[in-house]
Amino acid sequence: MTGEEWSDLAVGMEQRSRLLNALLADLYGSQMAIRQGWLPPELIYAHPGFLHACHQSLPEGCRWLIFHGVDLARGPDGLFRVYGDRTQSPSGAGYTLENRIILARALPRLYRDAPFRRLASFLETERATLAGLARHNPEDPHVVLLTPGPNSPVYFEHAYLANYLSLSLVEGEDLVVRDGRVWLKTLGGLRPVDVILRLVFDNFCDPLELRGDSLLGIPGLLQAARGGHIAIANAIGSGIVENPGLAAFLPLLCQQLLGEALKLPSLPTWWCGTPDARSHVL
Repeated sequence: MTGEEWSDLAVGMEQRSRLLNALLADLYGSQMAIRQGWLPPELIYAHPGFLHACHQSLPEGCRWLIFHGVDLARGPDGLFRVYGDRTQSPSGAGYTLENRIILARALPRLYRDAPFRRLASFLETERATLAGLARHNPEDPHVVLLTPGPNSPVYFEHAYLANYLSLSLVEGEDLVVRDGRVWLKTLGGLRPVDVILRLVFDNFCDPLELRGDSLLGIPGLLQAARGGHIAIANAIGSGIVENPGLAAFLPLLCQQLLGEALKLPSLPTWWCGTPDARSHVL
């Protein structure tokens, strides 16, 4: 992959992130996309990723999408297309960092001479972005990384990232909601938490309002988010934009929500809920 190819991809992915953030804000807010007929209601309401409890769960001005993973494939024509979006718990940054470190040790000359884009600036931006989300104590915010625990297949990355970014690595049982705020249980008592880097899937985050049998979440977390007392990256409910059926409507949504043409196409997709698309597929 050339630097020029990567630059074009970066522009397309940046636009896609802005589009999905705008779509999340609309779906959990005014729902103009459904009211105006840009999206069929059944595509959203019948999908398990749409969480009714998350309606208007973010204070005004907050972003739904902070981190976004994009699955790409290059077709026979040489063009890249998106075949998946990861918004609930996007992984990869920690593995990439560890791969770079191994490469630098095993093949130092190759690593030194190769025209890589270094990862340090990205990870420093990640750290600064998380700290900038804090509404309480912005000068010295307490940021934690919420993981499902050692039984998760990507726990290595969670632990590695938390160590590199100097974040507290926590599980659901380490946190508690009191007086509308989230606190970390420590030997010295409760310590307030300002920002959560969430790597637990949506449904498991709050057993009080979402999946009641979850042992991975924190009871009352959604209420704390509604009150603006905790910032969560990504916001709970963001899994709805992982719905592959949205791919058929993204070009229209990009025009309507951003006023731009979609730069990075998805795999060809048809929504069989309409007669014309269904006839084409059949």
